[in-house]
Amino acid sequence: MLKSLGDVTSEQNVSSYVLGVRDELISGSLVSLAKVSLGDVALNVVQGRDSIWVLFRRKGAGGMAIRAAFIPGGGFTCKLIEPGPDEALRLSATSPLGEHLVLIHKVDIGLQRVRITHTLTPIAPLSIPFAPRDVYPFDETLDPLGAVGEVEAAQRGLNSGLVYFRMAEPDFGSVLYFQNLTALNDYYRATRTKPDGAVGGEWPELGYLPPTKSKDGEIHSLPPGEAVVLSDAILVIKQCDKPNETDSARHFLQMLAAAYTALELPVAEYHDWVDRAERTLKDLATSPKATQKKFGAIYARPYTDDEYPDSMVQMSLLTAMHNYGVWRGEADPLEASFRKGLAKFYDPKLKSICRYLPDVGDDKDANAVDSWYLYHPLLNLAYLALDGDEEARSLLLKSIDFGIKAAHHFKYRWPIQYDIRDFSIVTAVAPSDGRGQTDVGGLYAQLMLVAYQLTAEERFLDEAKTAIEAAMGLRFNLNYQANLTAWGAAACMRLWRITSDERYLQQSYVYLASFFHNCEIWESEIDNAALYKNFLGVTCLQDAPYMAIYECFESFAAFERYLQDGGPDMDPAVRLLLSEYCKYALDRAWYYYPDALPKQVLATKQRNGHIDRKLSFPLEDLYPDGQPAGQVGQEVYGAGAAWIFASRAFHHIQDAPFRLQCDHFIVSLEHQGGNAIGLQLTGDGRGRATLHCLRLKRRRLPEFNLRTIAGAPVEPVAILKDRVQFDVPANAHLVLSWEQKRRS
Repeated sequence: MLKSLGDVTSEQNVSSYVLGVRDELISGSLVSLAKVSLGDVALNVVQGRDSIWVLFRRKGAGGMAIRAAFIPGGGFTCKLIEPGPDEALRLSATSPLGEHLVLIHKVDIGLQRVRITHTLTPIAPLSIPFAPRDVYPFDETLDPLGAVGEVEAAQRGLNSGLVYFRMAEPDFGSVLYFQNLTALNDYYRATRTKPDGAVGGEWPELGYLPPTKSKDGEIHSLPPGEAVVLSDAILVIKQCDKPNETDSARHFLQMLAAAYTALELPVAEYHDWVDRAERTLKDLATSPKATQKKFGAIYARPYTDDEYPDSMVQMSLLTAMHNYGVWRGEADPLEASFRKGLAKFYDPKLKSICRYLPDVGDDKDANAVDSWYLYHPLLNLAYLALDGDEEARSLLLKSIDFGIKAAHHFKYRWPIQYDIRDFSIVTAVAPSDGRGQTDVGGLYAQLMLVAYQLTAEERFLDEAKTAIEAAMGLRFNLNYQANLTAWGAAACMRLWRITSDERYLQQSYVYLASFFHNCEIWESEIDNAALYKNFLGVTCLQDAPYMAIYECFESFAAFERYLQDGGPDMDPAVRLLLSEYCKYALDRAWYYYPDALPKQVLATKQRNGHIDRKLSFPLEDLYPDGQPAGQVGQEVYGAGAAWIFASRAFHHIQDAPFRLQCDHFIVSLEHQGGNAIGLQLTGDGRGRATLHCLRLKRRRLPEFNLRTIAGAPVEPVAILKDRVQFDVPANAHLVLSWEQKRRS
């Protein structure tokens, strides 16, 4: 029975487009063109007045209408044509605008995933003043106003173009709509627009709202005769009982991984992080712009030739430098110089490490501290203590009770900034979301767990539990700063391993869902962004417009620990997403270094210091919309990135003339007698890993034989002068043997 078009209550505030879609759906005026099956969800491709629609319906549970193509301006004709090998349906349409092609790619019934692409070839220079959103849930009578649901997460800024929602009445289930923004680069370049917050909406009008106006408010035309993708939407559907916080997070990660595996992924390039690490050491030791000598010790400046030394910077660099020294088998002399000055950050009155040295200038409020800034130096002290540094252990144990006192005072819900003397709040919340530093509890928990490992004191374990439990209920609003969220996930996984309490494993997924919600799962080619990489980058803060190197490599380090602790028990979707993040970090992070970028890409003015392209220190900021890079400054405090990447991704092989590099973590690497090693990668089988055998200086590359553990040969994909490259499954278990070439 059709509903009357008058059945709209006065409380329902809807757009004209919702009412227009409602009219078409319930009036029966849509013309069916083709049908496709997606398991128990039936897809009906239909023609409307100004759109081609795909109707998704589950018997007795309603569904949703997806606008596959918006074709305003008069009538249009449709024709089904023979689909390609990876297509379920191919449809062409001719309209006054030009020629349209709608593809439904091969559906995945197991994941209940479908991908719909609309390409337009304009007949004349075409300006698009407006195009409506493209997703409309509806009830069992096809009425969008009868569907009840909620949006759990939507696109933030220039992060992934997604909206994650649940339709509860009728119980159609959860839906992830993912707009593949990479495919739309031609549109953004032609129209001089950017997809800032383009995917979201208000119930029941959801999905993608194409940007139409450039920064200067003008509407620029699409060129005639050139095919341009207007939409490339991937939808993943999951039927489930009403999810709680952890269920919703886990489902989001599973559905995001399903969308991810439908993408054409960019190539992750190889970079020589060992050479970069050595150059960084040299520049840090020799450049007067990088350090200052005070109190008989060497201290790092946060930015090139700017800012006062502080404890976070000093200890972050020292820990990364120490890791690299262990990896190379020899500590750099600079490590001892950095270590010598640690005690000067300790305030005996407060009984805590402080941010600044005692002689900090009057232009700084030495007593104001960001909440995370208290715990981050302590965490690095804890890592140094685990490696046998007694001074670091002493400073940690003298300071950690003050950190616990702060946590108790704020009841594990920290503000943005407070006065370290009396905990009076300087800045309570961030203006963008009205919240404090919501994920500091994760960093705090990681600190407590390392302290527990160091001392076996149960009070530290109890503190970690309490901090994680205090963050429960924040859902997708948990992320404040990306690296803190990543450490929170690692802390949850570690807690689960220690306690076997399933809640902590599930809560780790909440941290990760919030983290990946803030990721850029697309490769931008807008303006300057075409000259560097942003794929799978994460914005540093929940409201930041840029990716930052510090959050990039810290998250990389945190995820290494997560994957180690998770072992085979974690959700495969989580393994895939973490491994892929780390894989692309090794490529993406290279472009933070100013010598890796064309000069014209760099900002001419910096908020902190200045850019020196001769110094191997990274920029703080890269932008997915191609703004000038390095507006914030050149980070001396981010110099540890090269040491972290080199020590994690490059592997020494004893008595061999080569070194191994892998863009996935290697969980085990063992000699098997003679010239042979066995290795196991930590990734997911749906991903691919790249393995390089790198020639050592003054040595010759041998002949390599790579086989799977089952004995199947793996042929190299490239044989270069200094390296041999293999492409393998990301979860591969391999045996590599070699035989030295004979001189001719």
